[in-house]
Amino acid sequence: MTDDDRLRLHPSWKGALRDIFVAPQMQNLRQFLKQRLAAGATIYPSPDLWFRALDLTPLDMVRVVILGQDPYHGAGQAHGLAFSVLPGVPVPPSLRNIYRELADDVGFVRPQHGNLEGWARQGVLLLNNVLSVEAGQAASHAGKGWEYLTDAVVALLAAQERPIAFLLWGSHAQRKAAAIRDSRDGGRHLVLKAPHPSPLSAHSGFFGCRHFSKANDFLRANGGTAIDWQLAAEVAVGE
Repeated sequence: MTDDDRLRLHPSWKGALRDIFVAPQMQNLRQFLKQRLAAGATIYPSPDLWFRALDLTPLDMVRVVILGQDPYHGAGQAHGLAFSVLPGVPVPPSLRNIYRELADDVGFVRPQHGNLEGWARQGVLLLNNVLSVEAGQAASHAGKGWEYLTDAVVALLAAQERPIAFLLWGSHAQRKAAAIRDSRDGGRHLVLKAPHPSPLSAHSGFFGCRHFSKANDFLRANGGTAIDWQLAAEVAVGE
């Protein structure tokens, strides 16, 4: 990760994170990833998609942040956006639960796909805490250095003057809340917390959290435009 010109992410992030990418933590991460690939490990998503979330949603466009844990570890699922899968890939259980909450909250009609790029292009940063994983091994790249980068991303967003809504689902995401000053505590941002939408925890408070309407209410109250959470009914493979 020393060759800044080869990083596939939007220039706004590339410039803001330049010092982060050359830090020792990121050099250690780079070495770890090179060793795992050299050893024949299958890593998801492919390296060209590790920073897809930061490529689709420029720093100055971010209005809502949804934090995931790490990428899906099944073949063909992860493509660099938290909770999202490409067209043609079955919608994973956590995303099905997100769709269910959306339907109850904002009248969302479930599409025939799990591609969330439509949100990313509106300013919803779909960021995982860890940006890579090995096939069939959840959290296999946790603690290797990705968290240093994603902590820096959250700190950058927390420092922005414009109000941003942070949707933090599950303990991994909520650990990053310390860097964000909530508007209800004298800050400028909105921090919403709920259990993870996984089938193991969704019934413990994710269902009924109404984070999507609350985020839109917050954006409108601060002079912004609401997110259109409805996704296109169908998205062609490759879009």
